[in-house]
Amino acid sequence: MKISLLTVSYNSAETIRDTIHSVQSQDYENIEYIIVDGNSTDGTVEIIKEHEKVVAKWISEPDKGIYEAMNKAIKMATGEVVGILNSDDFYSSTTIVSQIAAAFEDQSVDAVFGDLVFVDPNNLNKVVRTYSSAKWRPEKFAKGFMPAHPTFYVRRKFYDQIGLFKTDYKIAADYELLIRFLYVHRLKYKYLPLNMVTMRRGGVSSNGIRSNIILNNEIIRGCRENGINTNVFKIYPKYFVKLFELFNPR
Repeated sequence: MKISLLTVSYNSAETIRDTIHSVQSQDYENIEYIIVDGNSTDGTVEIIKEHEKVVAKWISEPDKGIYEAMNKAIKMATGEVVGILNSDDFYSSTTIVSQIAAAFEDQSVDAVFGDLVFVDPNNLNKVVRTYSSAKWRPEKFAKGFMPAHPTFYVRRKFYDQIGLFKTDYKIAADYELLIRFLYVHRLKYKYLPLNMVTMRRGGVSSNGIRSNIILNNEIIRGCRENGINTNVFKIYPKYFVKLFELFNPR
């Protein structure tokens, strides 16, 4: 089974080397690694060129944002299964992709996801929060919860059947896409009880009050567009759960 791993980047020279090396270190052989870069000017492209033996396909050109870049990468993919690894993230062990592949050997499984850990960007060994998908269920979309998207892998045919990321969302297109896949179309998913991805703390969706307001407004929009009844009073209590995760990072 070929698995397509997709990374989108823009001025990611400080982190993308770790991302590429984590793909290179996987013990699963049939990987198609694709990078779509947004015309970086900081040396990212030079790092990609250094690793062309690892990267099966790559492009660097202007785009209209991360979700357009993700859609480009998905269209370039030829693997049976597709997953996204952000340019400042890396796999938590060398066996992650092989464990994902093993889960998809069951033909009834349409998608898999697991857990991720957030680390201090200045100390990658210091876990500051664990994002567990263990108790997630589709009905939790209405309360602002989704499975950890960086751990989401799905059979590529469903992008053809259900659609790609909506590029008119600024932050929560991943949330809306998962609603379509897991709630509207009820893909059969399997939770993998392991820390699949290590993520540096930060990012657009967690960068300040303004970003969180945009995020939650888009979550509400995504729910309503797909027939889920929700509102701010259902969504905002999720932050109490996030606080608990911060105080109990492991």
